[in-house]
Amino acid sequence: MAKQASNAWIMQKKKWSLVVLALFSLSTAMVFLMRTAFDSCNANTTARFEHDNNRVAAPAVIRHDGAAAGPSSLRFMKSKLVLLVSHELSLSGGPLLLMELAFLLRGVGSEVVWITSQKPPESDEVMYSLENKMLDRGVQVLSAKGQKAIDTALKADLVVLNTAVAGKWLDAVLKENVPRVLPKVLWWIHEMRGHYFKVEYVKHLPFVAGAMIDSHTTAEYWKNRTRERLGIKMPKTYVVHLGNSKELMEVAEDSVSRRVLREHVRESLGVRNEDLLFAIINSVSRGKGQDLFLRAFDESLQIIKEKKLQVPSMHAVIVGSDMDKQTKFETELRNFVIEKKLQDCVHFVNKTLTVAPYLASIDVLVQNSQARGECFGRITIEAMAFQLPVLGTAAGGTMEIVVNGTTGLLHPVGKEGVSSLTTNIVKLATHVERRLTMGKKGYERMKERFLEPHMVQRIAFVLREVLLKAKSHANS
Repeated sequence: MAKQASNAWIMQKKKWSLVVLALFSLSTAMVFLMRTAFDSCNANTTARFEHDNNRVAAPAVIRHDGAAAGPSSLRFMKSKLVLLVSHELSLSGGPLLLMELAFLLRGVGSEVVWITSQKPPESDEVMYSLENKMLDRGVQVLSAKGQKAIDTALKADLVVLNTAVAGKWLDAVLKENVPRVLPKVLWWIHEMRGHYFKVEYVKHLPFVAGAMIDSHTTAEYWKNRTRERLGIKMPKTYVVHLGNSKELMEVAEDSVSRRVLREHVRESLGVRNEDLLFAIINSVSRGKGQDLFLRAFDESLQIIKEKKLQVPSMHAVIVGSDMDKQTKFETELRNFVIEKKLQDCVHFVNKTLTVAPYLASIDVLVQNSQARGECFGRITIEAMAFQLPVLGTAAGGTMEIVVNGTTGLLHPVGKEGVSSLTTNIVKLATHVERRLTMGKKGYERMKERFLEPHMVQRIAFVLREVLLKAKSHANS
């Protein structure tokens, strides 16, 4: 019996080893999945924006968080024609999230058409791969220009514009037909940066059926910014938090797969099982705060050494590097590592579509996005699925995910946040029980709020309302 059990374990381990190798093979061919977004709700309540003396009060922000439900929540979309318009097709958060919606709608029998408004002049392998993935799942892919695009927009039951930049497509392609399409447009916004607030992008925003935004913080920012900078008001706005996919949850909740992934990744990094890994998983850029994280990590090592604290060997992992095109910023990061003699404990990992292996291998996730933070920050809830505590900036959607002191620890953005982040790194490095407890609490919170069925339920609520509004307008 013991021998049979042992053989079973070996077979299972070999199976997962092959899975890991497949994942890593894919990751070398694909670029990093940047999960910004987002990608936001508590109770069934309605909150109105404050009244502006010079304008009519802005529409309500709907916070919808009904009971968990599966794809059946979208069954009313069966046979509906849905046009999805994305400003680009890449492995960044916005396009991938729209693709996820496309597949959910195809799963309930919707007719889904995809348009990419901005395509690179040269052939792009990533775009080619993603387009074929959609075609394989029954999503039609059209050219952004031409009569067929116009006809589809006019015929569609629902048009989803993805990101603020996609607004340029309306005038460029639809032209005089824009007023006929706006009443059935749902505008899905993920941006938090000021340069997106341009009239050429969002001048039609007040006239669409609704806007869907990934966090309350971002919704409030858009309400204020559009009013103060552009003199326009938001349409009816829905806040929808994202949820973890079933595929990710299957890996996260399988102890065998987690163990094998952990072993393989740590072996590839030259890290022992007992070592302590802090990781930041985002595309390498100044806005994601990898430089400030490395400063805090270096300072935490100095504190531990000076105070002679007993902790395992600590490592920092930067997932989201670009080995082929090292930017000026990434060069700065690597020079800092050399200057501080951190080469043995700081590891750069290339951009990858598959983040699960790294989430399985680390001990703490650092979400260090700067300025206004993440609109949502999907990697945060993915880390919670793997029972990881999160050290995050007190900005943007992170504050709607992480409960400070319970599921993680928050610190200020900017250089002034480095000392707080340093302190928090030392806290979690020296208190194993606290680290594990935070991870468990984060997992529980994620299960309550941030699963795919929760997201589907919220999106279904929004789509139903937008369809009713479009139908009412058509009959008026």
